[in-house]
Amino acid sequence: MIRFLLLLLLAAPLSGYAKHRVVHVLVALCDNEHQGIVKVPAGIGNGQQPSTNLYWGAGYGVRTHFDRAAEWVRVPVAAAGVPHILERVAWKHRDSAVYLVADAYDGRNIREATEDLLRYASGAAGSTVQLEGRSVAIGGGADLVGYIGHDGLMDFALEATYPARDARTRETIILACISKRYFAPHLRTTGASPLLWTTGLMAPEAYTLKAALEGWVRREPATAVQERAAQAYNTYQKCGINGARRLLVTGW
Repeated sequence: MIRFLLLLLLAAPLSGYAKHRVVHVLVALCDNEHQGIVKVPAGIGNGQQPSTNLYWGAGYGVRTHFDRAAEWVRVPVAAAGVPHILERVAWKHRDSAVYLVADAYDGRNIREATEDLLRYASGAAGSTVQLEGRSVAIGGGADLVGYIGHDGLMDFALEATYPARDARTRETIILACISKRYFAPHLRTTGASPLLWTTGLMAPEAYTLKAALEGWVRREPATAVQERAAQAYNTYQKCGINGARRLLVTGW
């Protein structure tokens, strides 16, 4: 009888017996004019036009890629109500109690996206959204905070610090060029744990995030999440798996 009950628990979807968890991802839209990037075609490099932006509405942008993913189901969410967040979307993982909320930041406001990442990692600026009739914590209330886009810290310095607001350890994914080197001094004070970030130049497209989240959803160890991300990056970028493993790293 005990063995039978254990089998039932193992077979049951995570959402049936676990409190929901939340991922909040900040996407700094690719912007030829306002960011220090190698220029891309105008249609995908307009940081004020989410619908076609490289990191949002294009084929491997966050909104498009997750909309096409069988594992993630779009759920209604209210607009952010912040002028520089041009669009907010949300999904629920089909087989677990995980919600993903993503914000598209105007490319001119990459500094705000960077600062918000660090605020949220520290536990500050928590808020809630209504998803499927429940109040879901985002910002500093999220379990995992992510960033996708150009590494703005290569272009500007931050004077503010972001000390941890509580004893809770949030995790972060920072998919931007050389993010470990540039973000580490700021992230350390937040108390957050770096689940995934980079050691070199990269294309911060959504397939890497999606692969990493599949491991996180399943509560796999950080090394397994890293491997999923590296495998996905190599699949799309054809950079060699060893190179992808050196690029995408976990921990300090």
